[in-house]
Amino acid sequence: MNAAHQQLGGPAVPVWDIVATHVSRSMQELIAARSWLTVYQLPPYAPELNPVEGMWSHLKRMQYRPGLIEGLIAKTGLDLHPPNPRL
Repeated sequence: MNAAHQQLGGPAVPVWDIVATHVSRSMQELIAARSWLTVYQLPPYAPELNPVEGMWSHLKRMQYRPGLIEGLIAKTGLDLHPPNPRL
């Protein structure tokens, strides 16, 4: 957060989930020591407020559909097999 504050040149307002590191005593002390930092906590389960939840649900489904994953990778045009430098 310090780096973000310096780059932005103003207050920072993160919105966090309730992962243990975000609600720990040391994090609460860090937040209290920074007047420019205001943190909002998401409720314990709020997928409609946390877009990452939707991404994870799609990724969990994709693990059972390897063809879909391969298709998405192929669409990028990236070569996932780097050339052999010994050749």
